[in-house]
Amino acid sequence: MASAEVTSAIKSIESAPTADRSSRYASLLQSILTSSSSDHLAANLIAYAQSILGDALGIVASRPLLATFVEQFGKVEDAEVKIEVGQKVKTLLRGKGTQYEEQDTQIKEILAGAYEDEEEYAKSAEVLKEITLDSSQKVVSNDDKAKVWIRIVRCYLEVDDPTSAVFHLNKIKTVIHSVTDKTTRLMFQLSQARIYDSQRAFLDASQAYYTLSLETVIDEDERIRALSSAIICAVLAPAGPQRGKMLAKLYKDERANQADNFSILEKMFLDRLLSPAEVKAFSAQLQPHHLAKTADGSTVLDKAVLEHNLLGASKLYNNIGIDQLGELLGTDADKAEDYAAKMLEQGRLAGYIDQIDRLIYFEGEGSGERKTGHTERIVGKELRKWDANVQGLAEEVEKVTTMIQNQYPEFYASHMVH
Repeated sequence: MASAEVTSAIKSIESAPTADRSSRYASLLQSILTSSSSDHLAANLIAYAQSILGDALGIVASRPLLATFVEQFGKVEDAEVKIEVGQKVKTLLRGKGTQYEEQDTQIKEILAGAYEDEEEYAKSAEVLKEITLDSSQKVVSNDDKAKVWIRIVRCYLEVDDPTSAVFHLNKIKTVIHSVTDKTTRLMFQLSQARIYDSQRAFLDASQAYYTLSLETVIDEDERIRALSSAIICAVLAPAGPQRGKMLAKLYKDERANQADNFSILEKMFLDRLLSPAEVKAFSAQLQPHHLAKTADGSTVLDKAVLEHNLLGASKLYNNIGIDQLGELLGTDADKAEDYAAKMLEQGRLAGYIDQIDRLIYFEGEGSGERKTGHTERIVGKELRKWDANVQGLAEEVEKVTTMIQNQYPEFYASHMVH
């Protein structure tokens, strides 16, 4: 409830001559902002706003008073006061049509900012969605639209709601080609990367973060942070040829050794097996959704490490028993076989499984293409190996013969005659 002094002053102004009201309202606002206690500030500001938007003043007099109120209100430091007053003023303006459209937008932006200060991002997004962007009173530029939409996107990402974030990001995509503000464009790139990340499209996220890390207009620390995020997403991506290309790109970047997670990037790029201690240290850098449980009960990180170590094992062995593979990967044999089967089927690993002898045979690099059957690959496999060995032996014999001919031409010629 407003203080007695403010209530009395408002009644006095409302009954004063019309010509004196504007100046007296201006003086009262300054008095409220400078002398109101924290207990009465919100109530006094609400009472003031109700009065200037009431019937005591016409639109011509009230609009500049409201503009001044909004300007001063934005400087209030108490987020709770801003929320209480902002909600009330927003409601008061709801029935005013387009007469106070600009002030209505400003109030909503201030209110959204107060919610963000209190980390109530979902409420901030809801307020921002109420801002009129298709105005009949003025042309809203694509830059201004994009700024509001990107702010909504970032709020939804803070509460882990990628579905709503994608909806508003798609709105930005319709105008981003004409947006000139560099900050907005960079926020668009970052939001796209974060959405890919939250949706576990880690390869796309890694590329998006890496592209952002190359933007020279960003501070060096922010660029390294984006590069580090690109490395994290590349590590968590499904093991295979595509991830291998991304790891190579990141590893060859001269800035990579400045990132905190360079050691795990190096090991993955070089196809070295990861130890539990290394995985535990890396997990401390991850976000909650990176550690979320998958369908088989393991985390995203567990799955990524197991697939990587499986790929690393394929570089060390021509074949390995399923039970031995399980021991090497630190899991049970059935799970090891299941992961290997999926990677083979998806073309991320080359080889085949002999379930009778319980052996897995590795055949070099995966093609990255999904396999539709195993017969063609298995039939003639041993014969092709025999042909390759014979060809190799013939080539070696020919090399030796050529060396003899070059070093001992007379001996070679005498034996060729016979």
